[in-house]
Amino acid sequence: MVSSESARTSEEVVNIQELMKKPLTSVPQRYVQRQYYNEPSLFPDETISQALPTINFKKLIHGEDTELELEKLNSACRDWGFFQLVEHGISPLVLKTLKDEVEGFFMLPLEEKMKYKISPGDVEGYGTVIRPEDKQLDWGDRLYFKTNPRSIRKPHLLPQFPSSLRTILELYIEELQNLAMRLVGLLGKALKIEKREVDVFEDGVQNMRMTYYPPCPQPELVMGLSAHSDASGITILNQINGVNGLQIKKDGVWIPVNAISDALVVNIGDILEIMSNGGYKSVEHRATVNSEKERISVAMFYLPKFQSEIGPALSLTNPENPPLFKRIGVEKYIQDYFTRKVDGKSYLEFMRISNHTVTHASV
Repeated sequence: MVSSESARTSEEVVNIQELMKKPLTSVPQRYVQRQYYNEPSLFPDETISQALPTINFKKLIHGEDTELELEKLNSACRDWGFFQLVEHGISPLVLKTLKDEVEGFFMLPLEEKMKYKISPGDVEGYGTVIRPEDKQLDWGDRLYFKTNPRSIRKPHLLPQFPSSLRTILELYIEELQNLAMRLVGLLGKALKIEKREVDVFEDGVQNMRMTYYPPCPQPELVMGLSAHSDASGITILNQINGVNGLQIKKDGVWIPVNAISDALVVNIGDILEIMSNGGYKSVEHRATVNSEKERISVAMFYLPKFQSEIGPALSLTNPENPPLFKRIGVEKYIQDYFTRKVDGKSYLEFMRISNHTVTHASV
């Protein structure tokens, strides 16, 4: 997710795809973010790529191994905050059609894509994100829009997309929503949260972000997407063209994620860390780029419904386990998130009850 845009127009920032059409040997200064690469990181090798837990959705919902798989899911969320979901039930045909259509959108002439450009002061639409408090920009062009509830959809975005793209997006959004709601229910079960407290996600706020990360002549100097944790309950990421670039921060070190083909990558967002009262942790992640090939991803973000409230689940808190986070209305929570600088887990820290005595927290 992203923070608020400045009043500057999109035209002031060159579209990165267009920029790369010219012979470019060095990165324009506005995109240089060298400081990120000074942090400790591990580079891809087989042992690390296999470390990200894999959860089989089919085993989670029926068969003899449901309890075992639920425990695996619970461990993955407690230890990693990220997992790969296989046997998720989204058909290969839907995934292939989505890939073709999303790639097709990013290949459209710039003037076609600019019909959906970000308006000054807004966060929805197509373009490069401009944050007034940041001098440097991410190396990626994105199309970000709200999908649910339908009443908050911007009429000039999804309803106006090319018809073949719109058709597959609607199908994917519906199928993924069904998957996400079942997954949230299972996470609630694993955490032992009362069902009615998890039901706030039903017909909740849902957003989509399609991102195109062009190849870069000096990938070590830029960041496709700066380090952050998601404001969502859960996020489901589809690396649609199979190019890796996602990195997650574990034990202070950046680890590259090499997703299994057709697996969906699921991560815990800030809201679920708050609801679980710290039982599950949202994890900082970022997107890197490479010099050879563009990377294209589609992320869906799932939040509770607008009129609900976010806070530690009442069924998990008691005098021995007091709430670690404040309670806040979803609408206010989203508004506050989008007006803050994207910086690691800073917004979650803002939600933390600062005067909480932590004498029992280490027990």
